[in-house]
Amino acid sequence: MSKKYITTPIYYVNDIPHIGHAYTTIIADSLARFYRLKGYETFFLTGTDEHGQKIEQAAAARGKNPKEYADEVSAKFRALWDEFGISYDYFIRTTDENHKLGAQKAFEVMLKKGDIYKGEYEGHYCVSCETFFTDSQLINGEACPDCGRVTTLVKEESYFFKLSAYEDKLLKWYQDVDDCVMPRAKKNEVISFVKQGLRDLSITRTSFDWGIKLPSSLGESKHVLYVWLDALINYISALGYGTDEKNIDFWPASFHLVGKDILRFHSIYWPAFLMSLNLPLPKHVAAHGWWTRNGEKMSKSKGNVVNPREVADAYGLENFRYFLLREVPFGQDGDFSQKALIDRINSDLGNELGNLLNRIIGMSGKYSNFELDSVDVIKYHKKEIDAAEAILEGAQGFMEELQTNKYLEELWKVLTLANQSIALYEPWAKIKEGKQDEALAIVALSANLLAKTAVLLSPIMPNTSDKIAKALGFTIDTDSYKKLIVGKELLPKTTLTPTEPLFPKVEKELMSSPEPVAELKSEGKKEFISVDKFFAAQIKVGTITKAEVVEKSDRLLKLSVDLGEKRARQILSGIKAYYTPEALIGTQVCVVANLKPAKIMGLESEGMILTAEDKDGLSLIRPENLKQPGAAIK
Repeated sequence: MSKKYITTPIYYVNDIPHIGHAYTTIIADSLARFYRLKGYETFFLTGTDEHGQKIEQAAAARGKNPKEYADEVSAKFRALWDEFGISYDYFIRTTDENHKLGAQKAFEVMLKKGDIYKGEYEGHYCVSCETFFTDSQLINGEACPDCGRVTTLVKEESYFFKLSAYEDKLLKWYQDVDDCVMPRAKKNEVISFVKQGLRDLSITRTSFDWGIKLPSSLGESKHVLYVWLDALINYISALGYGTDEKNIDFWPASFHLVGKDILRFHSIYWPAFLMSLNLPLPKHVAAHGWWTRNGEKMSKSKGNVVNPREVADAYGLENFRYFLLREVPFGQDGDFSQKALIDRINSDLGNELGNLLNRIIGMSGKYSNFELDSVDVIKYHKKEIDAAEAILEGAQGFMEELQTNKYLEELWKVLTLANQSIALYEPWAKIKEGKQDEALAIVALSANLLAKTAVLLSPIMPNTSDKIAKALGFTIDTDSYKKLIVGKELLPKTTLTPTEPLFPKVEKELMSSPEPVAELKSEGKKEFISVDKFFAAQIKVGTITKAEVVEKSDRLLKLSVDLGEKRARQILSGIKAYYTPEALIGTQVCVVANLKPAKIMGLESEGMILTAEDKDGLSLIRPENLKQPGAAIK
């Protein structure tokens, strides 16, 4: 039997899952379900990336050791995917023993081949991106070209991978395999980067410990693997590389699904590593775009990051899945707004899909006591059936090309055809004319078009499709795919089952708007101000005397802060994800004290707590030594 191997990136455990993680995972899940439906033996991998200096620092900032911190965040990813019904076959963690063995074996193989050598690295390293950069790549001689953060000058002993030796082989791969990197525009970016010349890659670090040690046989206990070498090996260690290799026959990967920010690692480093290991290259490395919210880039400081669990709870998981895969072409950036989601639910799902099922069941109840018989469908409606079959056959190619929006558009053409056929042929009029066989043929035509659509919709909306199938008296599985889609058969004689409306109309936005932010915002744009304007802000030291959570808020804590005044001030701060109330009692913070009081979720906030935030998380700005409450910061 043919095999398909589908992967998401393994997600870095520096934060909780957001809409970007959900988008990648839902695409991968839909693709895995699609191939299982078609009868392929499918292996679907996801998991978490848990090593590196950034994790070590993030854990220390929270008073945890790296493994404790990684366990905590990894569990959040797995819990969300389980809650979302993601059909993964294996959830890998880079702290798993079998992965460590696989990564160590890969290092040994590349070393033995002569692709790894020992030297000394001196250059600029971005902790946030876990990436090395040359002087020419830096912004203003110091900042990371990817994230804009200041890099660290690193000088240490290192093992290097001969990436430069694979430049020509990589370019030949891009030339020979048209869709090895998807979409085409991203492939062109990768080719352009490689043509600029590749430098050998530092693949070990000695300045921190949180990582996979080199094989003990080398006697290099101070070295740990570079986090990207460690992480990329997961795609083969998950199949047993370096251990039992029980699932290694699923390699090469059919699809590596990644965000566009990590495409370079997957389309340059990873295939070079595989060439060194004498392993086949992946069939497709596919990079999707990013999500904004209401046209704005998402950030914690703006309070507008989309929590996928919150969306699913408010609007329904399957509605959310449909929106993500219908709203934006793969590879392009997309925008999340509640209005757009509501429009999709009410229009596409409610009016066209849900209403069609209601009409079919309603008519069958009136005209035939819910009995459905396809016997006369071809006699009266061969043209419509042939048109639908052609659409459905063509639609599947879009799914295989990851054009999920076009795939769904094609499915909806069949739903439109069914709805239009009911309006055109008016079965109620046929009944009045005594032409019951023609009326029942129209109902059966519509039911068959809906059934066939539901089979191919099931990878995107599995539970909804199962409800439709149950109402129409059949089961969605590979057998029904082969009969209704491949074999172009019609539904056998059956009894329909009335069901509740699938998509109740959504009248208003069901999620609260992004909360006002209790931290200073930085737009990243340089705007100079005068000293007088700066000193207009009164910043004082305050001591937190009381702290508690704000009900119904995922972000806010309510703090009582002593600023040396007659009473403590009440200040709301969006730091709940980083600090427990108990841990804040007695700590000192910096407060903007002369802000106009503001209402946040119905509570008054009488100041602003200063924090600093980057990809490693958020931290309070605090005085180095204890100061009197109310001490001015100058």
